Amino acid sequence: MPTTGNYFHLHLVSDSTGETLITVARAVAAQYANVTAVEHVYPLVRSQKQLDRVLDEIEEAPGIVLFTLLEKDLVGRLEAKCKEINVPSLSIIGPVMQLFQAYLGAATTGRVGAQHVLNAEYFKRIDALNYTMIHDDGQHVEGLEEADVVLVGVSRTSKTPTSIYLANRGIRTANVPLVPGIPLPHQLEMLKKPLVVSLHATPERLIQVRQNRLLSMGDRDNDTYIDRQSVADEVAFARRLSAKFNWALLDVTRRSIEETAAAVMKLYADRQRQRLSE
Repeated sequence: MPTTGNYFHLHLVSDSTGETLITVARAVAAQYANVTAVEHVYPLVRSQKQLDRVLDEIEEAPGIVLFTLLEKDLVGRLEAKCKEINVPSLSIIGPVMQLFQAYLGAATTGRVGAQHVLNAEYFKRIDALNYTMIHDDGQHVEGLEEADVVLVGVSRTSKTPTSIYLANRGIRTANVPLVPGIPLPHQLEMLKKPLVVSLHATPERLIQVRQNRLLSMGDRDNDTYIDRQSVADEVAFARRLSAKFNWALLDVTRRSIEETAAAVMKLYADRQRQRLSE
């Protein structure tokens, strides 16, 4: 289907939250820099009536259709309609389920949203999120020993969003800012159980992010916060502390939040394996 101008319509149809679809679709769409996907997301499509509305919108704005539906009648109607109006459609989980079924020799349960059941893993994530929100930005340092991971770093090294991302993966994460001239909490220096990861970025990157932050806040007078020498001193200060306490170092200069979190999770997994082998 040809694009209109520099965009195309992308319809994402799911009988659950749509997270899987959105992740896959955006990962692929990001490879096409010259066109932009206009997303139409339809979560919780579980009845013929709900599907009717979806089919009407697809017909009004034809484009690529990706779906994660388990109900065979819904799948059949969606695929038939797409074929009728000549738009491409693809089940994202269909081929994977067929592979699992062929290998395991067992039929699927057909449970919609099975990955979102209220099991122990779900409550572990809720607990981690609660812990992380309470221990954000150096708050309640007396509870740092209860963390799985403690992130440290100077201002604008993405400590808070990375902490929340990790917590959503069930990892209890606290974060503590490193500020020259302000003593470290003694609890941070005494940690035994948590993995401490020091997030770093180049002065140039920090200045760029901080300038954007000041502009968004309407603050144009905080010169020290974006002064080249002051920022370089902060970075050097953080590196000295990291070396002194043997914290894991992670350069976040060119990393997204997701990439930073993935790197932290690998460090955490490696540490857990090392402890088990000791």
